[in-house]
Amino acid sequence: MRPAKNAKSCRRLGVALREMHLLLLRIAFENGDLAREVEHLEQPVVQGRTMDPASYPLVDLLQAEPRFRIDPESTDTKLVFCFSGSGAGGLFADTLASAEMPASDWDPSAYVQDLFLERFVRDCLQGPRALVTTSHLLRLVANPPRDRASVDLRRTVLSELSRSQTLQASLDQLYRCLLRLRAGLEGSTGRDGLGGSRNQLDILEQFSGVVEAAAEFSSAHSELRRLAAYAEALKSSEGYQSLLSLLSYDGKMATLEFRVQVGADGRVRHLDLCKVEEATDNPFVLSPLKRWGAKLELLARGFRFSDGEVMARLLDAVFEGVRPSFVTLVQLLGDVEFYLGALRFQARAEAAGLRVCLPEFCTADSARELEGLFNPLLLGAGVKPVPCNLRTDRHDTTLLITGPNSGGKTRLLQALGFTQLLAQVGLFVPASRARLFPSEGLVVSLIQETAADQAEGRLGMELLRIRQLFERLPVGATVILDELCSGTNPSEGEEIFELVVRMLARLRPQAFITTHFLEFAERLEKKKRIEGLRFLQVELGQHQEPTYQFVPGVAKTSLANHAAARLGVTGEQLLGLIEQRLLAGRS
Repeated sequence: MRPAKNAKSCRRLGVALREMHLLLLRIAFENGDLAREVEHLEQPVVQGRTMDPASYPLVDLLQAEPRFRIDPESTDTKLVFCFSGSGAGGLFADTLASAEMPASDWDPSAYVQDLFLERFVRDCLQGPRALVTTSHLLRLVANPPRDRASVDLRRTVLSELSRSQTLQASLDQLYRCLLRLRAGLEGSTGRDGLGGSRNQLDILEQFSGVVEAAAEFSSAHSELRRLAAYAEALKSSEGYQSLLSLLSYDGKMATLEFRVQVGADGRVRHLDLCKVEEATDNPFVLSPLKRWGAKLELLARGFRFSDGEVMARLLDAVFEGVRPSFVTLVQLLGDVEFYLGALRFQARAEAAGLRVCLPEFCTADSARELEGLFNPLLLGAGVKPVPCNLRTDRHDTTLLITGPNSGGKTRLLQALGFTQLLAQVGLFVPASRARLFPSEGLVVSLIQETAADQAEGRLGMELLRIRQLFERLPVGATVILDELCSGTNPSEGEEIFELVVRMLARLRPQAFITTHFLEFAERLEKKKRIEGLRFLQVELGQHQEPTYQFVPGVAKTSLANHAAARLGVTGEQLLGLIEQRLLAGRS
């Protein structure tokens, strides 16, 4: 900051209000140090000035090139009002909910709904404490960064966190401190007088706790060290030193020693004050003579005010000294929730006997390999998933998956979609080992329920689904289609099916498609007319029950009779129901 005018020049201005501010500060600072430190004394409104955006310190844990995703100036204004007790609740949640996302080439509308991504965030990433705002974490997960360096940064941070219980504990402590600061700021509304000053002191103490927690990351090797750099720079500033002095004054102005005389009945008979030792090394603590002298000087000048007013002015001045450093903490809270969510997902999987990993990215001509792949939606619902393995000889391939109903085909599609998405966001994927090729986008289309107001029949809706697929599908994207062309008769459906698969091949996708056209799939496998088409089937056990594993080839049957028996739709079972109705009608 620019040095303010010194005490002598301020008095020459002859403005009573400014003179009173300066004299108040002289009570606290013997040599007028704080007066030279705080520029706002030159203005009639203490907290009304606009700051240069470049003056806001920044801690960004999600992007290789740090930048604000929130509006720092708007956030700063809201923080000032919250500190003064005039703001509204919801500062952190509202600011994060409207934060910008890192630049991404992916279109979330093509997969968020069909992957049930909001349920995944709620059930797998959220811990016992509710998120500040679920929408912020949901948007972070739904928007893989275009910048590969930012993805690598996140992976490096998660890798270090997963290996260090100490850093995990430090991150959780930082999060707790940020939540306390948030509660102090958002809970300070409607307070004034001494209650307001007490709350402001608490906010400054909570802020100091965040800084101390951030300093614990000095041993980190990943970009977590940005937290320690922020804390180190702040601790060396004059504004932060003034804050510590004020907190020390609030916590320990003096030490008193008493001698207590107790009678036979255990009651205090006499209490003597033996010693008073003031914290004279604190700049806020002045000798009794100087305190009385300052008050007499002010009284002679005609100023009358309470000690509470003095404290309020000091709090404003100290807050101004550290005010720019508050802004980045709003964004930091969202960043910390991102990493804590990933660690919760890892812990939840391990508790179920499953493993997650940070995948290996490889070249386009390499094989895709997934070991221990599971569906995280089942994990979030409290159902232990059955992990499976999957391997293809190349990445730009169309994998046709066949098998019985309830054999795990749709769950496999969802697991594959989550794996590709989370990998490119920089998070753990639901597999013990994963080898993937980066994708240019993701389109997920599972079977939609019939809507009462839909304009087309099942065939029309299926054709519209195919049209929308090609409208939004970039070259080299990941495509996930459930039961393609199931809404029409087999002869017409097979023709459309083959057309779609042939056109997809021209876009060199990573495509995964399920179908019940078993004879058609078998012909495609034998004729090998479509390059890059591969086949996978549900593995069946000894008694023809699905094992939820997948092996190469085309299924021979959909086991409709097994499903009918399981659900009570055999001829014998239906006849029994009819007999019951007839008997009920006769009676």
